[in-house]
Amino acid sequence: MAFRRFLRGQLPWSRLEAVFHAFATRYEEEALRVTFLDADNWLSTPCVVNDEWFVKVVSEQNSLVHTVFTAGRNLGAATAGTEGFFEHFGTPAEMAAHELEATRRMRELGVNAPEPIETFEVDGLGIVVLEYLPEFRTLEDLDPRVVEALAPSLFESLHTMHEDGLAHGDLRAENVLVRDGELYFIDATKVRDGGIEGASAYDVACALATLEPIVGAKAAVAAAGERYDAAALLRAEDFLDFVNLRPDHDFDAATVRGEIEKGAA
Repeated sequence: MAFRRFLRGQLPWSRLEAVFHAFATRYEEEALRVTFLDADNWLSTPCVVNDEWFVKVVSEQNSLVHTVFTAGRNLGAATAGTEGFFEHFGTPAEMAAHELEATRRMRELGVNAPEPIETFEVDGLGIVVLEYLPEFRTLEDLDPRVVEALAPSLFESLHTMHEDGLAHGDLRAENVLVRDGELYFIDATKVRDGGIEGASAYDVACALATLEPIVGAKAAVAAAGERYDAAALLRAEDFLDFVNLRPDHDFDAATVRGEIEKGAA
């Protein structure tokens, strides 16, 4: 519990107030209505402003947590026999700038994502501003039958990113939004040049970990198999145990492994 509190952290209101004062001035808004989102967001403080903008405030602690996560993910890559492929951001502003750029790239590839608007900095905090998608739900909020029907689209989007050398790097239920029957992706992270093969396998493992508790291992692996061949799924299998150590994934890795190996046999 103490570790989770450290991961989440909390910005004092005085710093958030400075952010929203700067935001109001920047967007020429006389008043702001700010709604903070209640979720396991350890790399930012997310909120919705005036039901129009999705705003993420990235702090120095968020950057530190990202360092810890990056080291852990690269250790996981090493245990899977792959060179580490995640990169750390030096400052909160760099974290915000990368997310904006990753979101822009996804949209250029035809992958659904909120419209990227801008980033700026306030008192050492990185601020990323995206389009707010109203009335969205996350995968874990949906009926399992709906999620099973959407699962092939999830892997289709991942495959599109991977084919262009872009990886998500932090795929989990809270980072896949569903609106009007379509998937939208948020919170992509940074991958080193030349690391796309390992990062792709890690993405697929995370997607399987996200889907298995909702639709079951057989349906999750079948959906992945529509876009990824047996060799790719076996590479993803190497990351399953490591992904299962993450505090934001809880799934039956052994059953997923069994389905992958059954399909590859």
